[in-house]
Amino acid sequence: MIWQQYQPTLLVLSIVLLSGCASNINSQQREQAPNNVPQQWQQKISAPILHVQQQWLNQLQNPQLNQLVEQALKNNQQLLQSSYDVALQKQELIVSGAALWPTLDLSARTSRSKNNRPVSYNNASSVSLNLGYEVDLWGKLSDSNRQANLNYLAQQARFEQARQQLVADVVKSWFDVVTAKQLLDLYKRREANALQNLDIIESGYRQGLNEALDVYLARNELNNERSRIATQQASLLTTARVLERLLGDYPKGIISANNDLPVINTNIPLGLPSELITRKPTLRANWYQLLASDANLAYAHKQRFPSLNLTASLSDATDRVSDLFSPSSLAWSLLGSISAPIFNGGRLKANEEIARLNSQKQEQQYLQALYDAFSDVENAITLQQSLKAQYASTLEAQENALAAEQLSFEQYQSGLVSYTTVLDAQGRSFDAQSSLISIKNQLIANRVNLHLALGGDFANTSTELQSNNNEN
Repeated sequence: MIWQQYQPTLLVLSIVLLSGCASNINSQQREQAPNNVPQQWQQKISAPILHVQQQWLNQLQNPQLNQLVEQALKNNQQLLQSSYDVALQKQELIVSGAALWPTLDLSARTSRSKNNRPVSYNNASSVSLNLGYEVDLWGKLSDSNRQANLNYLAQQARFEQARQQLVADVVKSWFDVVTAKQLLDLYKRREANALQNLDIIESGYRQGLNEALDVYLARNELNNERSRIATQQASLLTTARVLERLLGDYPKGIISANNDLPVINTNIPLGLPSELITRKPTLRANWYQLLASDANLAYAHKQRFPSLNLTASLSDATDRVSDLFSPSSLAWSLLGSISAPIFNGGRLKANEEIARLNSQKQEQQYLQALYDAFSDVENAITLQQSLKAQYASTLEAQENALAAEQLSFEQYQSGLVSYTTVLDAQGRSFDAQSSLISIKNQLIANRVNLHLALGGDFANTSTELQSNNNEN
């Protein structure tokens, strides 16, 4: 009698004492930004320190490109897979959160049996309603739900990064197609020029004005141009197929682009390095994943604590279904139980150590992603400055090379220079023209990479890019 009298009090007291075991468990406080993050980027440019621009895709002012981006966002298989990963993670969050709620189960059973000696028939019907609930004493279930929520946020951030990466890839691939088409047009113009030169040289040879060597050199130059055309045609098809696959289409290689390559002539706001941490989706994903590993560590630690479960049931059994739920025959029960791990061969301790090591590993992964993101921005700024200088020099070199090519052929016809001088001038002209096309494409790709590295979202109308029809 004395034990039964004080049993509830002892149960409550044991719960309070056990709660003290978890009072010293504090989640690890983490700093999202390391102390050594600089106040501004190391590669300084003349752009003011403003917030990073969003909607950078509109700066290209290319409706056809906007349509391709929309198609890619809708049909790209890899992006669709990533969206399903978000949906799956959301369901995982629902599953995890269900542990914080009671469970309620209803079961019903009815049967009829026959006995032969003596012959009799028996009917039996029963119904039961069972309620179960695990009290979250130490916050273990909350930690598990927090981990699932952070994993869901991380997956959402990864999906956003995948969208931005896809748009960047489509834009760069589109301008790769434009570049390949412009190079092919250049090779065809040079083929026509080489054919015209060959006609002039052969006519002079028949009149005894030119040597046979000049004819052979001119024919060789024509064949070289035709070889470049064949190679470039294959390259154009390959580049078009890459873009078509990004769009989610069959790689037919039929997509065409007759646009001009724009020229980047302005800087963009770079923001502050510290802003990159919360703006770039991939860094947010790594940060959420780090916090999720901390929550998993807390869950693994609290697995070693006792657990308190409450159960209640309401049932009835009778030989007639109509008599079920009769107040006089209902039976009920209430039960509270505490279970604590005593010996498990070190399994729970090892699981906690695994969670601790994974948390430390995730911390280093976050720092690596963070510093890699800083490096991407710094490298893109450096490359932007280098490409601008290259473009200015190559543009001037192209003008000089074209003038030298025309002058050398005029001097050759006048007998002042040999045809090898003409070939050398033509080679320099070809190198300058093809290099200028390539540098313009590199400027665009680097600008897109810089927007991506800064975490600026695609899709503010600007005149950042403009056609350079007058500069070619």
